[in-house]
Amino acid sequence: MIIRPKVKPVLAYLALIVPSTLVLLGFLWLLITSFSTRTEGLRSLGWTLHNWRFLWESPFGPGYPSVWRITLNTLLMSLIMTVIVVVVSSMTGYALARMKFPGRKSFLSLTLILHAFPSVTLLIPIYFVLLWITKIPFIGRGVPLLGGFGYNTVGGVALVMVAFQLPFGIWIMKGFFDNISWDMERSALIDGASRFKVWWQIIMPNIKPGVAALSVFSFLTAWNAYLIPLTFMVGRSGKSAVLSLYLQNFISESVMTEWNAVAAVGLFQLIPVVVFFLFTQEALLNIYGGGKKGGV
Repeated sequence: MIIRPKVKPVLAYLALIVPSTLVLLGFLWLLITSFSTRTEGLRSLGWTLHNWRFLWESPFGPGYPSVWRITLNTLLMSLIMTVIVVVVSSMTGYALARMKFPGRKSFLSLTLILHAFPSVTLLIPIYFVLLWITKIPFIGRGVPLLGGFGYNTVGGVALVMVAFQLPFGIWIMKGFFDNISWDMERSALIDGASRFKVWWQIIMPNIKPGVAALSVFSFLTAWNAYLIPLTFMVGRSGKSAVLSLYLQNFISESVMTEWNAVAAVGLFQLIPVVVFFLFTQEALLNIYGGGKKGGV
């Protein structure tokens, strides 16, 4: 069957609008539910701010950390992971894409295997490593805001998540470096520029979409992480708790769950993600821009 040229754009828009509408309806339901006592579909049966009381008082008692402290923990963990993953992945990806050295192909294969390796099997060894780091003065415990880099600290959980995210980040950044032409780089090297100067001043500005994409993936992974914080933090009510663990406290097997409050906390957790995306969307939309493909 031959599709007329005028029909093709209509089909393309329909293919985008239908799935997007379903997603938007889900977010609309979340918004209505968070401000309602009860809902019937998308219709509110009574408006209220009671579901948002966690913003000014703790719903779990006076001894529980405020949602703002927990949000700060989550933000710090996400930013640490994003910065380290982007910096290390971009430097490693550049070396793998532009330099020839012994063991290069083996290292690439190893990173792919590490990315495919199930992280849950490493939780017990990592637990003992974090316990060992906890015994180190100041580094293990005592770092302001982060608590340290050992067990039951924001910094320790961030480092674990960095280790799991790096193989993926290295492959992503190598792919972007491979698509950059060698011409500018060779000219700079002939003029006497160092490898670091070429990487920082010439190559990195040309892969801003890749940096933005990896930043978004890393930030979302850390912001929504649940298993790793649950494993390496004591309980869900400590000073090192994050938003995913905070949200879990609203769901209980012995007490009736306030799903309207769960919707409010979920919407609150979504706000920083939207803000982060707004700051990176311009680079993401230019993800297919760049130089010609190069290679080694």
